[in-house]
Amino acid sequence: MMNKNITIRPEEHKDYKSIISLILRSFQEGTDYSDGTDIIALVEEIRDSKYYIPELSFVAELDNKVVGHFLFSKFPLSPTREGGHDDTNSGIVMLAPVSVHADYFRKGIGTAMLNMGIEKVRELGYKGITVEGNFNFYNQVGFKTSSEYNIFPTSGWPMEEPRCMMCQETYEGSLDGIHGYIVYDMYFNA
Repeated sequence: MMNKNITIRPEEHKDYKSIISLILRSFQEGTDYSDGTDIIALVEEIRDSKYYIPELSFVAELDNKVVGHFLFSKFPLSPTREGGHDDTNSGIVMLAPVSVHADYFRKGIGTAMLNMGIEKVRELGYKGITVEGNFNFYNQVGFKTSSEYNIFPTSGWPMEEPRCMMCQETYEGSLDGIHGYIVYDMYFNA
């Protein structure tokens, strides 16, 4: 059960060192596919891109310690599998990465972060959210396989296990008429 003293707030520049340490431990101890260095590089790439949304980059804090980090960034869909983005087909944000400090795994912090973040995305008027990851976790907070929304993966794990590429509408029918492909060619570290 999650500690009720957790605070989820927008990240600040002063949090960056703590976020780096958090990501390294989270991915080194929580995954078998990354040591976290590529994830840190991705976060820095997103922050330096035109897709960065400062008000949708958050930390979770407990007893003045950063115990979680996640961010949403604008994500234009590609009209083809080969890439090329349609920035006008916006309204979609990407959730990536999501990190919880290894000492706080399975305490509800990730779920609390995402529930609050999804609500903020909704409040800002975005139509949908994409995420690539563990469908057993993300399905619990409302994500469904992206192909159900006519949004398709083009590489990575979702090609082997389609349920790993997911989307969520921010309101009923918000993704109607939107279709395309998830192509990460705007980021070197994605």
